[in-house]
Amino acid sequence: MKRLNTVLIVFFICNSLLYPQSKLSATRIGDRIDVTINGKFFTSYIFAENEKYPFFYPVNGPSNSSVTSIRNANYPHHSSIFFGCDKVNGGNYWQEGLDRGQITSLNAKIVESGGERVVIEDECIWHRRDADAPIMDKRRITISTPGSGLYQLDFDITMNMLMDVKIEKTNHSLFSVRIDPDLAVVNGGTMINAEGKKGEEETFGEKSAWIDFYGERFGKNEGIAILQHPSNMWYPSPWFTRDYGFFSPTPMYWPENDEYISLLKGDSIKLRYRVIVHSGDHIEADIDGHFENYKSN
Repeated sequence: MKRLNTVLIVFFICNSLLYPQSKLSATRIGDRIDVTINGKFFTSYIFAENEKYPFFYPVNGPSNSSVTSIRNANYPHHSSIFFGCDKVNGGNYWQEGLDRGQITSLNAKIVESGGERVVIEDECIWHRRDADAPIMDKRRITISTPGSGLYQLDFDITMNMLMDVKIEKTNHSLFSVRIDPDLAVVNGGTMINAEGKKGEEETFGEKSAWIDFYGERFGKNEGIAILQHPSNMWYPSPWFTRDYGFFSPTPMYWPENDEYISLLKGDSIKLRYRVIVHSGDHIEADIDGHFENYKSN
């Protein structure tokens, strides 16, 4: 028995040395929350009053370079990892111009820090000048490191309708990621969905559980994937994809009546997304395996 106990102790020590638990920490600095993994900066949750909506940027991959990008001359309304929507009761909670609509953080806070994960919670109001606010959302973001070269962000978002809401057909809607140009298809990267379809031509408008976007940096692949949870309303949403580096699972561009989606005052829509930042391609990162695990949670 003593020998067995010694063997088990040695096993657990070796295992912890091979796969040490990461320590994740979060610190609020003004209008952002910085997240570090083992003391190394990973991402910031930015919720400044002069921003269109809260978002994460940068989002550093295994190479320590961001896998996402923020705003450029052609698409100033793309801010890394974000959540918003255009054409909501006549307002615009997506594109630039705060007067047209803005999603404002009311209570961003760190719920958990200093252990194996960071948890951030926020409550946001969708508002614009001279109009009643149509939506309040509550979001919980859990950041963890499920394996070597893997960083995971789980988004749990509840949208509460404060009045009857009409969202006209729009490609600018809900959960979205704008990737860094290094990883874009137009620059040699790969975009692939759960069915193995690749690029904008094959993935645009297609329903799929997940899409992964990756490319080569410093001689190695790294990328970022979005997974939709099966409990989501409209699952699996079709994808709005662009080879220049944008992807978003959204029902709003394909409403059943081809005109709009209606939601009633008091409706509560729960949406869950998992973002995986990874080294390697979709097979090496086992994105399909991660989805199988995610859908059972």
